[in-house]
Amino acid sequence: MRRRLLLVLSAFALAAVAGFAVPLLQSTAAGRTQEFVLTRAGDLDRFAALAQQATGPAGAGALAQEVQAHQTVYGEGVAVVDRSGRAVVEAGLRADDPAVVSAVDAALRNQPAARPVGLRPWSTEPILLARPIGTGTEVGGAVVLRAEPADAAADIATAWAAVLLGTLLAAVACAALALLLARWVLRPIRELAAGVGEVAAGHPGAHVSPRAGPTELRELAAAFNRMSDAVATSAEEQRRLVADTSHQLRNPLAALRLRVDTLDPHVAPAGRATYRSTVVELDRLEALLDGLLVLASAESRATDLAAAARPDDRTDLAAVVAERLDAWRPAAGQAGVRLDAAAPGPVEAATTTSEVEQLLDVLLDNAVKYAGQGATVSIALSSRDGRALLEVRDDGPGLPPDQLQRATQRYWRAPGSPARGSGLGLPIAERLATARGGALHVASPPGAGLVVTIELPA
Repeated sequence: MRRRLLLVLSAFALAAVAGFAVPLLQSTAAGRTQEFVLTRAGDLDRFAALAQQATGPAGAGALAQEVQAHQTVYGEGVAVVDRSGRAVVEAGLRADDPAVVSAVDAALRNQPAARPVGLRPWSTEPILLARPIGTGTEVGGAVVLRAEPADAAADIATAWAAVLLGTLLAAVACAALALLLARWVLRPIRELAAGVGEVAAGHPGAHVSPRAGPTELRELAAAFNRMSDAVATSAEEQRRLVADTSHQLRNPLAALRLRVDTLDPHVAPAGRATYRSTVVELDRLEALLDGLLVLASAESRATDLAAAARPDDRTDLAAVVAERLDAWRPAAGQAGVRLDAAAPGPVEAATTTSEVEQLLDVLLDNAVKYAGQGATVSIALSSRDGRALLEVRDDGPGLPPDQLQRATQRYWRAPGSPARGSGLGLPIAERLATARGGALHVASPPGAGLVVTIELPA
């Protein structure tokens, strides 16, 4: 947009400058041409008058002296001829020259002499000007002057150079003005685009300056700031609602758990099935509340990272993987699942140890729950193209293709799954990964179970 705006403004400025410069150049050349013609016409009139008054040797001598002086001073040839075309006076110009003969013939017939249309800086060819001696039917000869336009052309060139220099300065000034105008108009637009990007990235309360650019853009910037504040406030209230609701429900839920557990010895055989169903639903409700609290924490952490991520955060993924495998082996053993991990060299990621631990806990929890008894869960680490890759793979049943895209949806659980869960594990992991500029990918190759890969900046 900046290039197009500058192009339009520059084209308009150049057209305006050219509209002033071209007529000025033409008028300058026309004025100097008129001055040149009038001066030479005056010389011709003076020579014609002297020739008409020249009677006897004294008059002819005065005419010859005047013509010779003109040729010496101005370097322009002059020829005076009589009615029959014979030379009377010659100074730097021969009367028998074909061009002179043609000019004399036209003058003796009282034909108007040809005049230059317009001199230019490159006009260097001599111009023949002729004037009859006498008037009307009493033409007694002709005067021919070879005018040299070099000096006039040099004056025109000097004037044109000044005009063109002024034009260039005006064009530079217009270009600078166009650049300033484009910057004045486009800078607020760039700030607005950056602000929209910050809001999309989750930065709370992103603001732009409401004092730059035209009035319309200032009003738009002020409206954007109000919208950004409203979005940030709404997101914060939503997070607080989820966190506060989950936290406030824990106390009555704990009391309900205590009463249900107390009822266990007093439940009659006929109500045992209903009691077990109640306990299962209570366990599911506790897991859901725990997931909501973790999700609220992940959202808050993601927002903090989007607002001010620390570029110096570094974590060795291999060390964290070894520590979390040791922590999960007892639970995996009870579920009949074997944990395995390659032993690569150090792989660093731009994140914190607690975030990697939370990611691994989510992925290992899912794998242990859903891979099934006798399955193997393996963890692999690698780095590629400036990204650290953490892959958790199991050889369980996996997911069909139509369910893979729903795996990261909140509260979604695979149909018919025997394991209990809230459906918030993978969404929490994805939110933490994307907050660091990474990504989470879920795949299920045929016969290879489920593969979850997390990309993090290396």
